[in-house]
Amino acid sequence: MAMRLTNVRPWGGAAADVVMAEDQIVDVVPAGSAASDGETTIDGGGRLALPGLLNVHAHVDKSWWGRPWVPAGGAPGTAGRIAHERAERDALGIPSVESTTAVLREFVRHGTTGVRTHVDVDLGVGLRGIEVVRAAAAALGDAVQVDVVAFPQDGVMRRPGVLDLLDQAAAAGATHVGGIDPASIDRDPVRQLDGLFDIAERHGVGIDLHLHDGGELGAFQLELIAERTVRAGLHGRVTISHGFAIGELPPGRQTGLLDVLAEAGIGWATAAPVRSAPLPWREMRERGMPIGLGTDGIRDLWSPFGDGDLLRIALGFARLHALRTDPDLVDVVRLATSHAGGYLGRAAHDLSPGARADVVLLDAENVPDALVRCPPRALVVAGGRLVQRAGDVLV
Repeated sequence: MAMRLTNVRPWGGAAADVVMAEDQIVDVVPAGSAASDGETTIDGGGRLALPGLLNVHAHVDKSWWGRPWVPAGGAPGTAGRIAHERAERDALGIPSVESTTAVLREFVRHGTTGVRTHVDVDLGVGLRGIEVVRAAAAALGDAVQVDVVAFPQDGVMRRPGVLDLLDQAAAAGATHVGGIDPASIDRDPVRQLDGLFDIAERHGVGIDLHLHDGGELGAFQLELIAERTVRAGLHGRVTISHGFAIGELPPGRQTGLLDVLAEAGIGWATAAPVRSAPLPWREMRERGMPIGLGTDGIRDLWSPFGDGDLLRIALGFARLHALRTDPDLVDVVRLATSHAGGYLGRAAHDLSPGARADVVLLDAENVPDALVRCPPRALVVAGGRLVQRAGDVLV
């Protein structure tokens, strides 16, 4: 199927037509160029066009989106929230195909066309959460590319049998295995990391590891991860999610550790939470370290917040880092779009020939205007299909 999206302004530039065939962009030509026979044309109305938003850190299996309101509860802190979630999730029917589908539909509504989601794998749920997420993605006709991280939220070494479940998940097609705070949760960072890297090497998958531990404890674990990444030859295939420690270190210590992490090819994923230490994102960018943005949990037993709009996360990143100039604001939007393609295995993700046909239209003057206002997405094309128009999700 051939489609032509007419009269749009890619990245706020001159009016153009975006020509798509099957699931790829095949050309971007001046607006008003003659259409080929058989093309379906859709008038973009002169709107700003961006590539699809890519959410590189989500938990779509955990949400109670679409269900009656659930009051927040449980003790504060990571351990308290884990315990609360384990005590309450079964009564809420989490994970469920219905709620996961509802979350993915919200992603589509807000222009997200790809997501890397951490899916709980533990002794209580086994691999069922992965099956739920795959069923939800299929229910939307794969309008959103969904890559799965098998995630041991409740720990690895302290829960005998979880490492085997992660191994099974990797063998069954998870793109990454995850970990969580090897020191403060498992209290055995060497064994947790050795186990995760062994699975990654044997199955050819990546690693995406939650690291909440701050300061020198977090820095110590980052060093262990970098060492193992180099040893395993996993350059470019290891992501640190959160990694608050890197923003908390004194300048000299931070610089040295960034050099080590960059040499190992380690990337970062952040939801830019309020009151967290800003990332040294310019220094990371100078070293070629990938940085991606994610929504984290959305209306789940950890937090009642979140609406699935990754552009709002990008705005939070800009505000956390006190960014104001137009070039910086454009760069932040690129973190949420074109610069994030590698997290989902895309060699290119932009409004350019050869890229997947993911296009988002917004009523905005330019990219900075779109970021600071986060207007509703007027139209979303994913994989060459019209999946949202005027706020109505069509899948």
